[in-house]
Parts: sequence; C-alpha cells; structure tokens
Amino acid sequence: MKIRTILLTTGAVLAAAPMAVAQDMADSMTIVSWGGAYQESQVKAYAEPYKKLHPEVEIVWDESSPEAVAKLRAQAEAGNITWDLVDVTAADAMRLCDEGLAMEVDHDEILAPAPDGTPASEDFGDMIVSDCFIPQIAYSITNAYRTDVEEWNGKEPQDICALFDTETFPGTRTLEKRPINNMEWALICDGVPYENVYDVLATEEGQDRAFAKLDTIKDQTIWWSSAAESIQYLADGEAVIGSSYNGRFFSAIVEQDQPLEMLWDTQVYDIDGWVIPDDLPEERLARVKDFLYFATDTQRLADQAKYISYGPARASSAPLVSTHAELGIEMAPHMPTNPANSKNAFVQNYTWWADYRDDLNAKFQAWLAQ
Repeated sequence: MKIRTILLTTGAVLAAAPMAVAQDMADSMTIVSWGGAYQESQVKAYAEPYKKLHPEVEIVWDESSPEAVAKLRAQAEAGNITWDLVDVTAADAMRLCDEGLAMEVDHDEILAPAPDGTPASEDFGDMIVSDCFIPQIAYSITNAYRTDVEEWNGKEPQDICALFDTETFPGTRTLEKRPINNMEWALICDGVPYENVYDVLATEEGQDRAFAKLDTIKDQTIWWSSAAESIQYLADGEAVIGSSYNGRFFSAIVEQDQPLEMLWDTQVYDIDGWVIPDDLPEERLARVKDFLYFATDTQRLADQAKYISYGPARASSAPLVSTHAELGIEMAPHMPTNPANSKNAFVQNYTWWADYRDDLNAKFQAWLAQ
C-alpha cells in the first residue's frame, strides 16, 4: 500500500455541517491518545472547537495509546469498557478489529463528506486499511541527532546506519522498547534490500539476524517507552542519536530550539487514527459518533496539521494548510511526505505487523532481558 503524498498549499477554509443525531448523547467522553505534542494538536484542532459547540461535554484524556491493545483486551475480559475513543496505529487497529475489540464502521455513514461532496471513503482512500479504522494522519518514525557532539569531529550522520556505526558516531543511542521499526532498520543495515525486509523477518533466521545486529548497540542504548522520553534523553545529552515520531522532533527542533537535526533517511511511514471500542452503550456511542463527524472533517484535519508536522489523511484537507498556527512558518518542508524528506522512505507493512506483533513483542522483551 502506498502512503498518499501530501503537499500542503494554501486554500479556502471550509466548515463541515454538523451531524444530525436524534438519540440522547452522553455528556462525557474518555479519549485515549499518545500525550505530548501530538495529543496537544488534537486538543487544539478537535477538542477545544468541539467544546465551544458543546460546553456541557467533559472530555477526559488518557495517554495509554502505546498499550491500547493490551488494555482494551483487559477491559473486554473484565466486561468494563471505560474508553470511548482510542487513537492507534494502523497495525494495532487491524489487531483490535480482528479480535472483535473495535467496532466496524461505515465510513460514509458516520463521517462527513468532503466539501465538494466526495464521500469520506473516497476522500480518505487507501488510508482506510481496516473496516474499524478511521484515519487521521500520516506520520513517520525517524531519527534525529545532536549537532554538538565533539567526539564526532564535525561529521554528521547521513543515513540510518549511523545508528550502528559507533566508531564514527560514538555515544549513547535511544530507541523504542519494541521490535517494530528497530527490526527493519537492523536488517536494512545488515544488507537486506527494502523490498525483502518482511520476507526475511518472517523467518527464524531473519529474526535472529536482526537481533544480532541490534546486539552491536544494545549496551549503548537507552530504550524508551514514551516518545517524550526519547526527546528528553536527546535534549539532556544523555543520548546523541535516536528515534521518535517526526512530529515530536519538529516540536523539539522548531518550537523548543533544541540542538537537534532530523535524519530523514529510512524514515518509516505509518498511519494513525481512531477506533471505537466495540459494544459501547448507546448514549456513549452517540456522543463518540457526533465528535468523530466533527473531528475528522476536512477542516479539522487541516487544522491539526497547523500544529504538528503530520500530513492529514483526507485528500481534501491538504490544500487548506500552509503555515503553523502560532509560529507562522511554512509546514510543508517539515512533513515526512515532502519530496525532499521522502527520497529514501520505508513503508511499514501494517498487515505483516498485525500478524506477527504479539510473537515478536515477546521475543523482543526476552532479548532485552538477556
């Protein structure tokens, strides 16, 4: 599957018509997201404008998206679904849908059409990777490095394999505490072509090969669970190079003026969006649908891209975004889909990870504990 290239240009601001809801709606929602700059962009683009229209509604934010699959499983097993709307990656949406933990939706029924009348399913296009998934943004996991490392003698990383080159680029790394992305980078830097990565990784030998490559930096790596941790490790100088979400790096570099530089090489494209937990009570589901109709319309997705460098999932949203809402800078150069940044991008295989995630998670945690 290809990620749609999203180029941001100036366009007219258009508002979606509100969704007509006949039944009673709950007066509160618990929304699960990732915290940090991304969640703040959701608050500004979606929640605050929605609250102005519905001041009686209480919105509670939970930052549990990294553990969404495990926690929804536990809630379902206990028969107590406390979440109303959950932000997840494409692969996690597939897993939750396959397990019956997320509700299947008719995108054209519950989401607003584009301003020109194009049905939502066509406007989102191939971003809809699951019957339960409501896309929001295209983003990437990429790397950044400190620009003031004296031991590097003026050299700067040029490609992803600088992660594994501790001789040229000595210092502590920081990588996410899970196999996804790390395994792909390890195989690529061990000589596996992009197009063969998942075929190799599907074998025991390929997995062992990836772990062997990661072994070369394991003792020099701080493993992060929250993207905020990786940014903090780099900002504090505890790590000199490492991974995070491109939007987190944008916030650190552009908004916080940290001495970091993006390493776009072999950024891993991914999609993020909403799922609705299955079997919500009718009043809670009605509120969620009303919020989603508003929060995923053309203007709202464009508005989110004004606060963070993630491309909106709707084709009709891209022309409505040009500059950062507060800083006034052009956002296009900071998007992962910008041609200058995407020359050597890697597209994650969501279906593959949906099938292999549980097994490789267990193997990865066992490897870390060795």
